[in-house]
Amino acid sequence: MSERVVAQGTFDILHPGHLHYLREAASMGERLYVIVARRENVTHKPKPVVPDEQRREMVGALDPVDEARLGHPEDIFVPIEEIEPDVIALGYDQHHDADGIRAALADRGIDCEVRTASPREESEDELLSTGRIIDTVLRERGD
Repeated sequence: MSERVVAQGTFDILHPGHLHYLREAASMGERLYVIVARRENVTHKPKPVVPDEQRREMVGALDPVDEARLGHPEDIFVPIEEIEPDVIALGYDQHHDADGIRAALADRGIDCEVRTASPREESEDELLSTGRIIDTVLRERGD
């Protein structure tokens, strides 16, 4: 079994989909390190509403997580180089190109496997996306 696994994400408003991803990532190795994206680095969706350090603290408090840290302000691969993971676990719906990540890792001499976690089966009464949670709050409690 692999020893160190890295998972990463924004983790703006925690929901069961995040927990599923982190539990599955943790099952891929012995220690799970989570890199929480800094607000200024989130460009593929709306910026997080929860502050960086608060998101890091909340993720770090989850049972599957051994260590949570904020991403590097300029280079997303710096924490990966520091952790030296055996596996990078991508969320099933993350915007990353797995082949592009493999190529970037190879260019930097980082030898690790890239895997994609499975989706959580969504029940009718669950909200498994931060965007859907925000939309629901605005619809039900907005002015």
